[in-house]
Amino acid sequence: MNKDRIAMKEINPAQPKPPLTDDARAEIAAIADRQRRARGMLMTAISFVGHQVEDGLKLLPKSVRGQVNELARQALRQSYDVASKSRGGIGERVESDRMHRFIAALTGAVGGVGGIPTALAELPVATTLIFRSVQSVAAQHGEDPLSDETRMECLAVFGSGGPGDADDGVDTSFLGARLSLSGAAVNKLISKVAPKFAAVLSQKLASQAVPVLGAAAGAGTNYAFVDYYVSMAHVHFALRRLTRLYGEEVVMDEFHRALAARKLP
Repeated sequence: MNKDRIAMKEINPAQPKPPLTDDARAEIAAIADRQRRARGMLMTAISFVGHQVEDGLKLLPKSVRGQVNELARQALRQSYDVASKSRGGIGERVESDRMHRFIAALTGAVGGVGGIPTALAELPVATTLIFRSVQSVAAQHGEDPLSDETRMECLAVFGSGGPGDADDGVDTSFLGARLSLSGAAVNKLISKVAPKFAAVLSQKLASQAVPVLGAAAGAGTNYAFVDYYVSMAHVHFALRRLTRLYGEEVVMDEFHRALAARKLP
């Protein structure tokens, strides 16, 4: 008898999700607009770097070019482990999007002073800073930034594309996924998002390849990349919040409709 009742509850939920309100539709439209604006700023930064350093990727040593994916994977793994710990103490005072952008620009400038060697040394710091900024966005949308589930979702944000990809934007496949929280699942997710993040890192390293000149480019690209991932985090976690309220299918249908109406990826 109890099994029958459980089955009936699964078929006919006791509390069905309410229909989308006009305010919810307007918010989803604003989320789609935010994705468009984020993409525009990222490409502006990449275009700037491209004009300053012609064919910048050729400035990277072959050993670096061939290992960018692995560098991205290692940076994401380290950030996943370190970022939550850095939220205590002084880290609690650095929670605003603006402060994260400022610190990112500062570390990018320092990383570009000595060319590739200092840029590589700064890479884990920049990645952890981006991860922390994404965590802060998650907290703003009602998520527990220290939980394993939220940290996995933060990793998923790094799969939001990079320069040169035709389909950049938040990967909505993650929103409906029920991510396992095992160590193996973390490594699998990192392997999935690392290639797109590597595309970003390639541009970042190229911009910092020329000593001294790389300081200015490093500051600018770091600022733009943090701004991009913060915006993608707002898209990601805002959609998650809305799916909890109204249901995944109806929210994602409306989001994709808004993207199509704006000719967005």
